[in-house]
Order: sequence, then C-alpha cells, then structure tokens
Amino acid sequence: MYTTSAALSKPRFSSSSISTISSSSSAAYYRPSGSSSTFFYNQQHRSLSFSSAVRSLRWNWKSPISLKAQIRTTATTPIPNNFHRKLSTMAAENPFKEILTVLPKPGGGEFGKYYSLPALNDPRIDKLPYSIRILLESAIRNCDNFQVKKEDVEKIIDWENTAPKLVEIPFKPARVLLQDFTGVPAVVDLACMRDAMNKLGSDSDKINPLVPVDLVIDHSVQVDVARSENAVQANMELEFQRNKERFAFLKWGSNAFRNMLVVPPGSGIVHQVNLEYLGRVVFNMEGLLYPDSVVGTDSHTTMIDGLGVAGWGVGGIEAEATMLGQPMSMVLPGVVGFKLSGKLRSGVTATDLVLTVTQMLRKHGVVGKFVEFYGDGMSELSLADRATIANMSPEYGATMGFFPVDHVTLQYLKLTGRSDETVEMIEAYLRANNMFVDYNEPQHEKVYSASLHLDLADVEPCVSGPKRPHDRVPLKEMKSDWHSCLDNKVGFKGFAVPKDAQEKVVKFSFHGQDAELKHGSVVIAAITSCTNTSNPSVMLGAALVAKKACDLGLHIKPWVKTSLAPGSGVVTKYLLQSGLQKYLNQQGFHIVGYGCTTCIGNSGDLDESVASAISENDIVAAAVLSGNRNFEGRVHPLTRANYLASPPLVVAYALAGTVDIDFEKEPIGVGNDGKNVYFKDIWPSTEEIAEVVQSSVLPDMFKSTYEAITKGNNMWNQLSVPAAKLYSWEPSSTYIHEPPYFKDMTMDPPGPHGVKDAYCLLNFGDSITTDHISPAGSIHKDSPAAKYLIERGVDRRDFNSYGSRRGNDEIMARGTFANIRIVNKLLNGEVGPKTIHIPTGEKLSVFDAAMKYKSAGQDTIILAGAEYGSGSSRDWAAKGPMLLGVKAVIAKSFERIHRSNLVGMGIVPLCFKAGEDAETLGLTGHERYTIDLPKNISEIRPGQDVTVRTDTGKSFTCIVRFDTEVELAYFNHGGILPYVIRQLIQQ
Repeated sequence: MYTTSAALSKPRFSSSSISTISSSSSAAYYRPSGSSSTFFYNQQHRSLSFSSAVRSLRWNWKSPISLKAQIRTTATTPIPNNFHRKLSTMAAENPFKEILTVLPKPGGGEFGKYYSLPALNDPRIDKLPYSIRILLESAIRNCDNFQVKKEDVEKIIDWENTAPKLVEIPFKPARVLLQDFTGVPAVVDLACMRDAMNKLGSDSDKINPLVPVDLVIDHSVQVDVARSENAVQANMELEFQRNKERFAFLKWGSNAFRNMLVVPPGSGIVHQVNLEYLGRVVFNMEGLLYPDSVVGTDSHTTMIDGLGVAGWGVGGIEAEATMLGQPMSMVLPGVVGFKLSGKLRSGVTATDLVLTVTQMLRKHGVVGKFVEFYGDGMSELSLADRATIANMSPEYGATMGFFPVDHVTLQYLKLTGRSDETVEMIEAYLRANNMFVDYNEPQHEKVYSASLHLDLADVEPCVSGPKRPHDRVPLKEMKSDWHSCLDNKVGFKGFAVPKDAQEKVVKFSFHGQDAELKHGSVVIAAITSCTNTSNPSVMLGAALVAKKACDLGLHIKPWVKTSLAPGSGVVTKYLLQSGLQKYLNQQGFHIVGYGCTTCIGNSGDLDESVASAISENDIVAAAVLSGNRNFEGRVHPLTRANYLASPPLVVAYALAGTVDIDFEKEPIGVGNDGKNVYFKDIWPSTEEIAEVVQSSVLPDMFKSTYEAITKGNNMWNQLSVPAAKLYSWEPSSTYIHEPPYFKDMTMDPPGPHGVKDAYCLLNFGDSITTDHISPAGSIHKDSPAAKYLIERGVDRRDFNSYGSRRGNDEIMARGTFANIRIVNKLLNGEVGPKTIHIPTGEKLSVFDAAMKYKSAGQDTIILAGAEYGSGSSRDWAAKGPMLLGVKAVIAKSFERIHRSNLVGMGIVPLCFKAGEDAETLGLTGHERYTIDLPKNISEIRPGQDVTVRTDTGKSFTCIVRFDTEVELAYFNHGGILPYVIRQLIQQ
C-alpha cells in the first residue's frame, strides 16, 4: 500500500564542534609526499586525443588507476610550478585540518587521507540523510572562508532546522557531465568567453575547466534507417554527414580546453556511460579521498544517483560557471525519505515501479527537494533498477532520487570492471566516513522532511501517457482510459474525437501490401532512452517476449516503425550472448545506433504512406517507447498519443498494433496453429528473466566495451581540427556561429533592469515545457529557421534538427517557441508557433513578432501558468527568449532548472501570488506591463514582492524569483557568463 507521513520532530542539538577547529591547510589541494595517484585527474591539462595519445597506452583493468586516469595523464603536460604555488597559498585558509584523517589499507599502508565527519563529534551529523552528508563533506573540504565559509558548514550540519528556512549554501561538484546537444553550446560559450577575455585585454587562457569535464556525443543519431541489419552503420554515416562540422568543433574543444574528455559518437548514451564507466563513487585525487559528485547539462544526470553518486541536472550556463571554478549557489534542500518494503510480483518490471514512484512523488510534491530511498525493499532492487528510478527524478520533480551506497552498489562496480582495489578503497572510505549503508547492521534513525512508503508488492504493470510522464495508467485500465481520452476535450488526457469518428478505419497501401490505421494504431515502437536501456532485466525481458512471439508465429506489422537503441555496446554483447538478438531482429527491432533516439525526437521520418494516412485522415496515431518523456510534439509530429512503457511492453504493443486493447481479455493476434495468442502467452516470468541475466551479463563485456570506446572510431579519428586556442569563427557556417552575448561588454556591470510598457509576446497556460519553448526535433519546412537555412543554400533534406544546430544562435533564436503543438492564448484556440503583434493586430511567427518589437525598441514579457519550463534542462529555452528581447516571465510556478537558466540569461522570473494567475486577475495579454525594480542591486532581496502595473489601470503583486544573493549578482552583471568573465579578469 502507499502511505505518507510528516517527519516526527527530533531532538535539537545546540552544540557545534565547528567553532573549536583552528585554521590550517586546505585539503582540496593536499599533496602527501610519495602518495599514490589513484584516480589522478590533472586539473589543468586534462584532454583526450583518440587518434594519437590513446593508441600508445597499455590498458590494465586490474590497476586501481582507472582507464580514464591513464588517458588523461598520458595526453597532458606537467602542471606549472606557479600553479601549485598559487594553490598552496589558497591552502592556508581551510579551517578544518584537524579532521584530516588517514584511511589505512587492511594489509598495511594507506589509501589516502580524508575529511572525517565522525571526527567532528557532532551528534546532529548521525541523523543527517546520506545525501546531505555529501553536501557537508564538500563544504568542509572546500572551505576557504571565501567561496565556502564556516557558516555554510554549520548551516548544513544544522540541516534539520535550517532547511525549512530555505537557506542558501555553496556547492562545488567534483565534475561536470555534458552531452552534445547541450555540450556544443557550452563549448561555443567557452570559445566566445575566450574571445571576450581577449578583447578586454585579459588572458584568454583563464577560460579553462578546473574540474574534470566529460562530454559524451549521444544525441545526434537519428532513426533514418530501421528494420535493417545495416541500420547501425547507415545511421552513423548519416549522423557524421549531418554533424561533421559540430563533431569537428567538439574535437577542437577537447584539444583546446584542458581537463575535457570527449567520448565519440556511437559509444552509448551519456547516462549509461556515466553509470558503467565514468562514475568514480569515490575520488582519490593524489591521496585525498572524497565522494564523487556531478552536475550535468542533461536533466537525467540523476541516473547516477542510483550508484550512490550525488548528481543532478543544471543549465549549461550554470555548468560552465562550475567548470570555471565558481561554486554553485543552491538552497539547502529538504529531503523526502522514501521507504521501500516487500518485493515486486512476478512479471512486474522496474519500469512499472518507476512510473508508480513518479506518480506518487508528483502527487506528494518534491520540486526542489532530494528524495532518498531506504528500507528492507532496497535489497530486492538491482543497481540497474535503482538507476531507472533515479533517472526519472525530473519527471517526479525532485532534484535527486538518491540511493546510498551499499553491498548492491559494490557488486555492480565489480560487475562493470572496476578493479578490486578500487572497490575496496570505495567501501573503506564510505564506511569510515559514515556514508555506507550496511543492512546487516542496526540502522540509525534518520531525520527526513517528510516520509513516503511503498510496498513493492503493490506495484502493477502500467504505462504512462498519452502526453505526460506522470499520467500513469494501469495496464488493465488502458482500453477504457484510451476511450476516455478520445472522448475528453483537448488536453493532457483528451483528443476530442467525435463519437461517430472514433471507429474510423483508414485503408492504404504500404509498399504494395494492404494496410490500415485507426485511432490508437501504433506507428512507432521504440526501445530507447537512458531510462531503461541500461537495465538487463527489461532489455532481456523484451527479447524473451520477441522470442515467445516468434515461436507462436506472431509478427509485427511492417508499417510499424520499430527500433532498438541500446545505451552501450554492453547491451549488444549480452543480447548476443543470450542468443535472443535474432528474435528481436525477426520482429523488426534491429539495433539502429547507440545513443538517444526516439525519446528526444530523433525518431526519423515515418514512411510516406503511413504519414499521409495519418495526416490526411486526422488519425490519432500512437507511439510506444521505453523512454522518460512523452510531451506532445516531442516524439514525432504525427504521433499525438505517446505512451511510456517497459521494453517488454513496447514489444507487446507493437505486436498488438494498437493501444486500444485490453491485454487481459483480448488476444494480441493469431498463432501458427490458428488459435488466439494472449498477453500471458508471451510474457516471461521474473524467474525466466533472472536466469537469462545471470548467464548472459558478464564483467568482461564491460571491460572490452570501454576499452574499445577509448580508441574512437574511424570516422571520428579521421576528423582533422586546428590546434589554435582561439576558435576561428566561420561566418557562413549554419552549425557554429559566434553568439552576441558579449558584443558590447565592458568591465562595468550594467546593473538591474526593470520593465517599462512591455507588450505580451505570448500568453500560456500550464505545463509549457522546454520542448515547447525550444524544440529539439525536426525543423518545420515553413518555419523562420527553415527560411534562414534555405536562404543560405541548405537543402531541406539537410536541415537536421534544432538540437543539432544549437551552436548557431541565429537558428536557435528563430526556433524559439517554434513547436507546432504550442498553445498561445493570444490566438484564441489556434494551435501553432504564431502570436499576435499587439500594436498592429497582425498574426506573425513568434520570431517575426519579436523582431518587430525589438526594432521598435519595445520590451516584451511572457505570461504563463504552472510548471513553466518543465522537461529537459535546456539552455536555449532561456537563451532564445533573451535573444527575442523577452525581459521577464510571469508564471504561477517554474521548473527548478529553467528558472535558474532564466536568471543566468538576465531574464526576470516572477511568480503570481498564491491563488492568482493571469485568468483570475483578468489579464488578456493585450495590456502593456511595467515592472518597477530598484536601480541599485543592494535594494533587491531574494523573494521580495514587486508590483506589476498595466496600462489598463490594473496592478498586482508578484514574487521576484531571484532565490539567492548570488543570483542577484548575476542579474546585476547581465547574466552569469558576464559575471564569471569579470570575476576571472579581476582575480
């Protein structure tokens, strides 16, 4: 059953050991003489050239020095002495030297030294959630009484009392993770910042990552070719043809910027590579031990939380500041304890579990909070199951879904090829620092902000959709829910199909074969995305469904676009080892590539005959995918219904050919013997799946896969790039373009700006996602971006996607609010990427209207409802509106990362007061808006009230959503990047 309860009040402790600790050296730069360099990451010269340095290395997987460490130290040059002298000076400022403790090896010697939390002798620490302890250790280790102060450490220790007050703390993650969609604009920004430093007369070499940066190219592969043995090679060739310029730019970046690793295309999905390969769990930086932590420019960075590594998604501009040594400013989060008990019933998958958890947490409300999982049920969840739950943190709204390290974690580390000595070091450190959970020992009671409970036995098979990840539908109710969706008015659960049209059948010819479509017909079935393709139980479960269907004579209709995009080459190895890949192939689930595909809109075109049948007959076609996002217009423009499901269910629905089916009562098809075949006939038991997993998933598979990754591939290795430290911008390029962010920048901050007599560019309702604001998918032939490309001689077939062109601000500005499914209230019910230019009454594309306002010197604002900016962490959802001239967004509520991104680009986020919105206040969007903000930044406080006045005489009060003092500093400087440039020049 599901239960929730508020946390019980706990005793308060007034004592603090912090005031007794004297000043001494900073362990962040501690260098013990003669210590080993396990996991040594050269912080100033980390780079990777797959075509040269890597080939000369000899790999030793048994060594505690990781493969990555060997690459990064071999392909670099020594750190200058003056750099160490600078760090030594800073090292004198850490006030916590007395708790720097040796961690001995069992057989003699030492692993290194670490900041010991138990040595603080503070009873409050024993009750802290494990996730908060990671923040605490980081604050202690990085404490210099400048960027991180003793007062910050005390705030974290006193978390039980300070978290409800929404206090601000700094956090310095150990590393940064990028994928190419968000990585290209990040590297563009870094290159542009170097130019700005140069123009302002400073040292452009100051723009270099100071923490390890891993960039995995995984978002560019599209499903152009499917149902073919040659699909992987064909799609990769097309990927390189379209993206050669982007890839060369990233390769230039990996050489030009120190401390940056680029993993080439075709290697896997970023989060699976992070889980299986990049995740350290514990760093050993030249003898200093500390927990791994990571921020990533992809919202599903949270997947690493399943490995006990604290990680979450941030905007790219925030990640860039982290790379350059700036601490992240964050509100100390509340932590919701989520107790798991019992065991999943046979046939229930990790996907069913995560969709259930997502719905529970979404209902409870966990935005801006950590969720920490615990309880007896943890022992029943594999690491891959945990990673699946952690992956969907953005969908349930949490910053993290954290699973502390336990024996299951250690087993997974060994399975994935981490050396015995490394795993021994990880366990020893975490046990010594009270960060390891041993369920064989009595558990200390933890304090949580709130608690929830789920009995795993209550989880039932389910899907989510048709338009949002948290709209869970039990499998047994799917047919009735589908018919309700057809009946309901247009909305998240409605398509408003008239009763007399609901049974319509469209017949057409598919390459000479008779074919038909109805409302609910499945036209895309994709085993895709980071959420599930790292989990052997559901991947092999899908293969068993395919085998059982083949054995019974069932086959998927050829007009269903089927695809399989594994998260890494390991998946292919265990599918082949099991002998089951051939059955997936027989059902059309050939491997199409290694990367994000359908889940981010890279689903490729539907066959023309299928596309015409849908569009010409207004069919509500369906996609079923094993992903984490199903927002309208994201998966494919022609699939209005999109359901998230486990990989085995994706195969089952593909076989059925429709979502309009009751699997308990209706047959999926007719077998070879002429008898009906039902769902239960093709569904494997948990025991069947476990047996295949046990015999097919082997440690050597991980080792050989990641050895191969470091060698790159022929197409990548053949890319030649210049060696210059400053990038030579090519004005005619439609992929990489110098952005205008620092065009007229001076050393003087511009100060805060108000908004005067602004027009409303767009008026939105609830749940406007970053896909609506800045779509990643295909570029529509009639869009402003298409016009721009055609004017520059780009053929329509070479448009590529918005996501692939994020290095070009001209295209991305034109692609802002270009989603064909966007609903703007100014259009009175019309759907599409247009708006009304208020002064003239013209209906224009959003871009054209924005440019008309800008040319007239007129400010614009946006009105929105709840959850504005939900979905993927997407810089361009903030950069685009800024380039369009938007000065403020007034919404009922914001998604966490998007609000931060708006601040980072100098846009003012404002929230209506509780119980109010544009509708209740009688705002139509035809008014002009004035927002008075003080001209002196010192007169603005985080979260203060401001008055918004309109030219109709109405005025109302909003909360200005600058949440921290640091965000106010960013606003004063015109955004986070100008702030960082001025800070670096002044250092």
